Amino acid sequence: MALSSARKAAMAAVAVAALGGVSFFGASASEAAPGPAVHAAPAPAPASASAVAERSVSAHRQAPQVVTRVIGKGRVDGHRWSVALEFHRSLPKGYTLPTLPDGASAPGTSLLCQRMYIGGVRIDHQGGPWSDCQPVTGTNDPAPAGEMGLWGLHDKGLEGSRLMIANPEPDVAYGVITLTNGHRVKAETVTVPGTTYRAWAAPIPDGQTIAAVDQYDSRHHQLTHDTNWR
Repeated sequence: MALSSARKAAMAAVAVAALGGVSFFGASASEAAPGPAVHAAPAPAPASASAVAERSVSAHRQAPQVVTRVIGKGRVDGHRWSVALEFHRSLPKGYTLPTLPDGASAPGTSLLCQRMYIGGVRIDHQGGPWSDCQPVTGTNDPAPAGEMGLWGLHDKGLEGSRLMIANPEPDVAYGVITLTNGHRVKAETVTVPGTTYRAWAAPIPDGQTIAAVDQYDSRHHQLTHDTNWR
């Protein structure tokens, strides 16, 4: 039978006393100051499987239900702009899954929202609190990847100050927007912690036209080249 930690410690103490020259802490008997006998404390019992499981459940319960990550911010045409991704682990109260053409509800157990502001005004706020949100399944749904769009407060993002926002594939490290006046804007990809949801965002000044949108990996290899924006 294997010896318990407490029994092993007691046997070690007996062996030390028999040797007569070495204390429990490794100093010689002549170096140790006189005092009461030192007794080894019993080692703590290993955590049971149920205790480990309980701690795991507790950690899961403490995970934030809503995680928000700022993707980009700055100023454009004298106005502050910002873009953030907002991930809800469960469908929030008041949100209803959209209906598919066949009448069934769209799949999804979580919600991913793209919050966009120009001059303190949230883009598409007229659509209610869940406009620019889409249902996703958990933290690793690949559905949003590959999306890109222009957003603004006027004429559906075709006029005025606008924001170019991409939800790129995993290998995209940053995007570069080239305007027809030669100006280039670079935006790094940012990921929501604990998820695979990512985006990059850049401002387009009023009156400017997009010549090309390119995306690159971390080694600066060009992955996409798009000239269909304006």
